[in-house]
Amino acid sequence: MDKQRQIDILSNLISIQSVNDNESMVADYISSLFEPYKNEGVKIEHVTYAPKRDSLVVTIGEGKRTLGFSGHEDVVDAGDLEAWNSDPFTATIRDGKLYGRGATDMKSGLAAVIIAMLDMLDTDSVPGKIKLLATVGEETGEYGAAQLTKEGYVDGLNGLMIAEPGNTMSEVGFTSKGVIDYIVTSIGKGAHSSQPEKGINAIDHLIDFANEVKPLMAKFDKVDPVLGKLTHVQSLFNGGEQINSVPAKAVMKGNIRTIPEYPNQVVFDALNSLVKRLNEKPGYDLSLEYSFPEEAMPGDANSPFIKLIKKVHDEMFDKPLVANGQTGASDGSEFLHAKGDFSIALLGPGNDTSHQSNEYVDVDVYHKSVEFYKQLAQEFFN
Repeated sequence: MDKQRQIDILSNLISIQSVNDNESMVADYISSLFEPYKNEGVKIEHVTYAPKRDSLVVTIGEGKRTLGFSGHEDVVDAGDLEAWNSDPFTATIRDGKLYGRGATDMKSGLAAVIIAMLDMLDTDSVPGKIKLLATVGEETGEYGAAQLTKEGYVDGLNGLMIAEPGNTMSEVGFTSKGVIDYIVTSIGKGAHSSQPEKGINAIDHLIDFANEVKPLMAKFDKVDPVLGKLTHVQSLFNGGEQINSVPAKAVMKGNIRTIPEYPNQVVFDALNSLVKRLNEKPGYDLSLEYSFPEEAMPGDANSPFIKLIKKVHDEMFDKPLVANGQTGASDGSEFLHAKGDFSIALLGPGNDTSHQSNEYVDVDVYHKSVEFYKQLAQEFFN
């Protein structure tokens, strides 16, 4: 495929405003690219998560081994439009960089794996069974990946490449931290502040939780050789109605980034036990819930799949590929629960402008990533 057509495909993806929603338009567009090849055995499957929210699974080729490519269809909000130098949903090229929301995270990576598959179909050079997993909702909880995993679309893979930003194709992620977002709600009893004995102060009880959860999380002190320590941040605290009233309700939210040494359930048990113990005190009414928790993704920098990726990369790029861990979660945290024994890698043409104004991808790196994915597929099956 010529380079202008590659730019057109990425530009078309960026123009679709799939901001935490509306991914079905992305799925429909990708599907239209593969429709002309359905007579050649290409299988296209829409997987609906909710209205206007479709993940897409496209399978090409055949054989006993299966290589997976993955990218998410959603993007984050563009934020302050005044901070952009161009329309975030109109791809704009300046000085060798293509700007737009999702240019780095991660419609460039998604476009590159799509184009690599289309090129293989065009040249009748599909080396084996390759499956594209395009997901909804990665930015808000990886629930598209969770659905595809639960419904068996990921089972039986022999390797999975997620085209997440890899510092302009210079760093491959093979392990990543997990995420636990928790919400603690404290229910008290309102009263006039001049008669506090008639009320129950919800903020006071929530502060007790906040004071105790910090040293509790500090006990998880193992250090992963790649990812470092588990981290915990108390990130939001709201409570009360007005200054002269005893607060009847208070809410705290916290964010924990886990490591493979501590499965999420171990952390859940600790938090649940703390809430249970506090609720044994008179007047305490704390409740705890979790929002889209993700397990840490273990990995091995010396796995055959990572070694193959480094080999292919180093034959094409000037600087050697660095294998590292990622502090942010990805769809890999859900895909790892699929049936089968396969390695997951994260490597794409994006950079560190994710979620920022004037997000961009280097045009030359984007084009080169297409060739990389094609060569990886050839050598994977060889």
